[in-house]
Amino acid sequence: MLIALGVTGGIGAYKAVEVARGLQKHGHEVVAVMTHSATRFVGPVTFEAITRRPVITDQFAEGMNADIEHIAIASTIDLLLIAPATANIIGKLANGIADDFLSTLYTATRAPVLIAPAMNSQMFAHAAVRKNLDTLVARGARFVEPGEGYLACGWIGKGRLAEPDEIIAAAEEILRPESPLRGQRVLVTAGPTYEDFDPVRFIGNRSSGKMGFALAAEAAHRGAEVSLIVGPTELEPPSVREVVRVRTASEMHQAVMSRASDMHVVIMAAAVADYMPERAPQKVPKGADTLTLVLHKTPDILGDLGHRRLASGRGPALIGFAAETQDVVARAIEKRAKKHVDLIVANDVARTDAGFDVDTNAVTIVTADGAESLPLQSKTNVAGEILNRVERLLSGSRSAESASPVRG
Repeated sequence: MLIALGVTGGIGAYKAVEVARGLQKHGHEVVAVMTHSATRFVGPVTFEAITRRPVITDQFAEGMNADIEHIAIASTIDLLLIAPATANIIGKLANGIADDFLSTLYTATRAPVLIAPAMNSQMFAHAAVRKNLDTLVARGARFVEPGEGYLACGWIGKGRLAEPDEIIAAAEEILRPESPLRGQRVLVTAGPTYEDFDPVRFIGNRSSGKMGFALAAEAAHRGAEVSLIVGPTELEPPSVREVVRVRTASEMHQAVMSRASDMHVVIMAAAVADYMPERAPQKVPKGADTLTLVLHKTPDILGDLGHRRLASGRGPALIGFAAETQDVVARAIEKRAKKHVDLIVANDVARTDAGFDVDTNAVTIVTADGAESLPLQSKTNVAGEILNRVERLLSGSRSAESASPVRG
C-alpha cells in the first residue's frame, strides 16, 4: 500500500527515517512529504534514498502539473501518516489552514489519517492544543500517544515522539484488512538453494527471493502468522513471525516438512534445486578440459507435501511455483495434477523483465478451474493477486483439487 509520510519540524524527525524504513519492511511504499521546518532537522536526500521516490517539500514546485500534485497524491494514498506532528501542524489541520503541501494534502485526501504528536509537555497540555486534538479525533483522525521522558528542550514529561515500532504498529492496524488469512499459519519458502560439489564450489540459480519475500510480507500484512524459510540471499527479510535460513534442498526439505503439519497454507516460492552433486571432500583441482559431476535427485518438497496430504486426508492448502523457459502453462498444469496441489503459479524465467532477480513479474495462475494470466507488474502486486486466490481457497468459494477439505 502507498503511505504518505508527513514529516514536520521537530527533533523527532530523525525517528521518521526509521518509520519509513519499517513501513517498507512491511511491504508498503512510502512517499515523504516534508515541511520547510522539517528539512532543518533531516535532509530530504535521506528520505529519497530510503523511499527511492522524490521527496515533496514545496507546494509550488516547478512543472506543468506541480500545482495539482497534492490532489493526485491525495487520491492514491492509502494512509496519511504525520510523524512527528508539531503543535503547529495540528493547529493547521484542525482549523482548515492549507498553506503548505502537507496541510493541503490533509484537506484533499479521504484516506485514513494517523498522527504522532511530538512537542514540549507544556505545549501538549495547553488548552488550544487539546482542543485541536479533540477536533481531529472527532473527524476520524487517529493518534499515537507521545512518550514520557527527557525532551530535547531539557524538560521531563509527556511529549516525546513515540518509538518507530509503535508508530508502524498503529499504521499496520489501520491498513490491515479483514482477511481469511488473519490468524492463519502460513509457511513461505523463498530464494535459491546452493548444492556444494566441493568445499569451495556449488551449483545454484539466480533466484533472489524477492517474490517469496513479497508473499511473506503481504501475508503478514493480512494478519497471518508467517514462517519464512529462505535460501541464500542478500535481501533483508520482511518482518514476520519466524525466519529460518537454509542452504541446501535437503535442509529446506527438513525445515518445511517439520513445520507443514501445523500450517494452514504452504507457499513454495523458492527455486529449489532438482539435483545435487556428489560432494568431494577436498577442492577438486583444475585438470582436464572437462569435468564430470554425478548428480542425484533432491527431495521433492512440494510433491512430498501433496502426497502426504493425499494419504492422510488432511493438510494445508498447497501453492507451488513453476519456473519454466518453454511450454510454461502446459508444464504448470501437469505439475499441479502430478503433485496434488491446489494452485500453481507459472512464470517464464527466460524473460528479462520477469522471474528471477528483478522487481517485476508476469505469471499465470493455474487452479482446478483453469489458467489465468496476470500482466507484468510489481512482485508486490503479484503477491497480492496470488493471496487473493489463496483466500478464496480458504473460504471455499472456489473449487480446488485436494484429498479433503483444506484444514483451517
